[in-house]
Amino acid sequence: MDNRIINEVKQAPAESGVYIMKDDEGRIIYVGKAKHLKNRLKSYFSGEKDIKTVTLLRHVRNIETIIVANEYEALLLENTLIKQHSPKYNINLKDGKTYPVIRITHEDFARVFRTRRIIQDGSLYFGPFPNVPSIDIMLDLIDRLFPLRKCRKIRKNGPCMYYHISRCMAPCCGKINIEEYNIHVQRVQKVLAGETESLFIDLASKMHEAARALQYEKAAQFRNTIKAIENLTKEERSVQDLNPEDRDYIAWTAEGVLATFVVFSMRGGKMTGRDLFRTRSAADELESLEIFITSYYDTSRPPPQKIFIQNMFTDSNNLLSDWFKAKFNFEPELLTPEEKHHEAIMAMARQNAAEDLRKRLKERGAGPALDELAQVLNLKNRPENIEGFDISHLDGKHPVASLISFKNGVPNRKNYRHFKLRTVIGIVDDFAAMREVVSRRYSRIIREGLELPDLILVDGGIGQVNAAKEILTELGVDCGLIGLAERNEEIWLADAKEPIVLSKQSEALKVLQFVRDECHRFAVNFNRKLRSKDLFFPILESVEGIGPKRAAAIMKTYNTIANIAAADVSEMSEHCKISEASARAVRACAKLHLKDRQS
Repeated sequence: MDNRIINEVKQAPAESGVYIMKDDEGRIIYVGKAKHLKNRLKSYFSGEKDIKTVTLLRHVRNIETIIVANEYEALLLENTLIKQHSPKYNINLKDGKTYPVIRITHEDFARVFRTRRIIQDGSLYFGPFPNVPSIDIMLDLIDRLFPLRKCRKIRKNGPCMYYHISRCMAPCCGKINIEEYNIHVQRVQKVLAGETESLFIDLASKMHEAARALQYEKAAQFRNTIKAIENLTKEERSVQDLNPEDRDYIAWTAEGVLATFVVFSMRGGKMTGRDLFRTRSAADELESLEIFITSYYDTSRPPPQKIFIQNMFTDSNNLLSDWFKAKFNFEPELLTPEEKHHEAIMAMARQNAAEDLRKRLKERGAGPALDELAQVLNLKNRPENIEGFDISHLDGKHPVASLISFKNGVPNRKNYRHFKLRTVIGIVDDFAAMREVVSRRYSRIIREGLELPDLILVDGGIGQVNAAKEILTELGVDCGLIGLAERNEEIWLADAKEPIVLSKQSEALKVLQFVRDECHRFAVNFNRKLRSKDLFFPILESVEGIGPKRAAAIMKTYNTIANIAAADVSEMSEHCKISEASARAVRACAKLHLKDRQS
């Protein structure tokens, strides 16, 4: 098996979706769906395989994935793609069967029923629905709540049986006029469109009423009806929507000079394809979009009636409209998705673009960003090892520092460290705090003969940088040193009069922001942890026989008040060297505190 395909599988997304296997000529030979794409694809290459799988894999040269909202969407898309491409190794589906839909006929007195045929005669369709039993329960509910006519032809000689069993309003005999009848039809449309909140309330009330009357079978029927409605209406169907208008959805994601564009094509109410394009461009977002659209559409791929665009730029709208008119003698509507359904399709397209860009960045690594950083900061070497520092405290209480480490632009968490600061307890002096933590870190590095970083980043401006530089000079440490001030994202060098300001799109700046933000997160979390323990000490000390030392020992063992509340009394007694009676009292006190906090 080609190692390239193995690597593709390792990089596959963890979301639900469809995978498409192609041969050496680019032909689609298999389409499959998965709740978890990565796990499903990995299963092809692990364990014993049957002869069918071995034969398939022998011809696979490329695997593409399309991420969708859920497994149900994957099922619908898989069905569409198999029928469209007839892959060699999929089940033959030439019988043309599709998932059923619910039809409201285009007649004076409309009917509602399940069908697999879609006739373009003005009828309304809802679906498709793979879960046929749920459709039947829904139709039965509609039949009881809104008894529309059943007969194919309007009867003239009196009402039929359905009228006598309250399953039809007998429009054939003038028992209801068309205006009143259409009110019921509109209510059915709302139910099928998912506007079911008031219906749920009514059904739930009837279910509880039946249960109170000990009519459990009736209550169960109401419960099953509620579940059926939820199953049919809870999911927004994005890969099939029965809207016959031809549409494209264009989304993209960019990082530095890398960008990925994705186009989802909807034709005849079904998603018929996903095009993915990788680009490199120094242009801004607007210009990149214009270049992509004018390159994507041509005589072999003309534009559809509507094009939904992730971000529509007013300045670009007229320019693109003029281009379409000149090129195709036709102006498609250029729109941003506003309705929920269109937003859902666009979100899927954007997610696919983001997933591809993530793979590209991982394949490329942080090399170019680190090269840019070395050039901007005039460093001797590429800063492959970066260490960052941040200080955290609350009015001088529990002052801590965090040290985080990055290797080749990626967090190296085994080298993360916390420092409880000793020289600034009870005072607010960030410069002194920075001097202490830098001194403690690099004194040890020198003492133990460990490797120095290529670059040190401190969270702050020129004051923090100069404080760190003072200590590094005393220790004889010669490596890159900068500060990143959050306001305007200014980069400060020691003794500098002006900061360096990079473009917001700079990949070098994004690396520094990542380091700074990770520093801050690590320091703040540790400070909060210490403060939370401090708050719990008085609670534990309220138990007779538990003083400050024993309270500290209990917190050290269990870390949080929730863990104490869930602890085993015997284990607490043994580990914390207290009697079982005291342990029981401590646990009860912790439970009481949690209960008070939740109320």
